[in-house]
Amino acid sequence: MGVRGLDRGEHAALVINECQNGMIDAAHSTNEGLVAHMVDRDVVRRIADLAEVCRRAGVLVVHSTIVLRADGVGSEPSSLLLGALIKRGAVVEGRPEAEIHPDLAPRPGDYVLRRMHGLAPFHGTELEPVLRQQRVRTVIVTGVSTNIGIPGICLEAVDRGFTAVVPEDCVAGSSSDIHNFQIEHILPLLATVTTAQDVIHVLEEHGPRWNDPRTSSDGSGGRSR
Repeated sequence: MGVRGLDRGEHAALVINECQNGMIDAAHSTNEGLVAHMVDRDVVRRIADLAEVCRRAGVLVVHSTIVLRADGVGSEPSSLLLGALIKRGAVVEGRPEAEIHPDLAPRPGDYVLRRMHGLAPFHGTELEPVLRQQRVRTVIVTGVSTNIGIPGICLEAVDRGFTAVVPEDCVAGSSSDIHNFQIEHILPLLATVTTAQDVIHVLEEHGPRWNDPRTSSDGSGGRSR
């Protein structure tokens, strides 16, 4: 089965968003709904499996994190969500809550992106220049949450001329109701909503040279628009 945004051999990157202990690990997170949704749907394992296939296919794996300074410099409580995050000190540098979940630990060749403000990884970070330098056209979006972060990434990607692909079984929200609403009504307006298996099928079908800009199917050499 084809996946719009990938089935023509488009150069891609996988973004794993905010899969940090303070967000998704029951031992560290206070968001019980999000943790439960991740566990019930086995999302961590699905992301890990997809990331391994991406690495074999030459697809850049980006770990998008939010890590706050202990003194609060650079992090403004400009929204209720950011204010709560800062007040809890949930993802402060040096604390276990800020670390990436051990089952999704970065591997050699992965790119770890850290920001200290904002609700999506394109804001105030080097993500866009990295993707441009890697000739990326399509961003495969995984992680949390379907409440805010996942649609935020998709919107920011589209605004910058990228195509977004969301494997529905590799994202989670604070409740199944919120998640299902976003998946059914919001995300299809911004991204191709698919499954991890469909993405894996496309990557494996094209083989390890799939993401080589010299072999881009549109003859552009994989260069971004």
